[in-house]
Amino acid sequence: MRNGGGAWLTLGQASRAPGVTANTLRRWADQGRIPSFTTPGGHRRFPVTAVRALVPADRERRPALTSLGASSDRMVTVYRRARRAGRASAAPSWLARLSDADRARFREHGIRLVATLLAHLDATRDEAPRLLRRADSDARAYGRLASEAGASLADAVDGFLRFRKPFVDELGAVARRRHLDTREATALLADAEVALDSLLLAVMAGYSGRKR
Repeated sequence: MRNGGGAWLTLGQASRAPGVTANTLRRWADQGRIPSFTTPGGHRRFPVTAVRALVPADRERRPALTSLGASSDRMVTVYRRARRAGRASAAPSWLARLSDADRARFREHGIRLVATLLAHLDATRDEAPRLLRRADSDARAYGRLASEAGASLADAVDGFLRFRKPFVDELGAVARRRHLDTREATALLADAEVALDSLLLAVMAGYSGRKR
């Protein structure tokens, strides 16, 4: 469709280009983030040039997570917030029995694991395996520490899942806030899930004292 020499797209056509839902594009128009006009019949129309501006330029690699706001310091803040929000539910008994020194050891491994995992997700294909091995070592240490603290294997796995969910949730939030394109956001979350699956196995191996 053209208007005065300029091409216009329907709501459906315009939303497909940047890979967002029609509702999202409609909200952006209401917020003034993209120009549009409404036909006498009540249908939205969007200028092609404005829609093209929403589509990220092709790039070999997505921006580093730290530049997007997903630093290890930010993740620590996310975990603190998650702990405060979860205080209504009782902490596992084995965690409640930990000494201050043992808690510090768990935190140290957790912080290091977060930093290494973020670095792994940002790494080149050649660097990524080395960083995943380093994260694997910290995950094994977590499993071993949980066993020494008297936790059951189910407790150790539950503790890792408590670590996993805020991490993935924050990556998804970063992707939305920074408007990563659909391909980049999907690849980021898929890579994170694969790495975390591997680290969960490392926790279980560390708990059992097994080599993988």
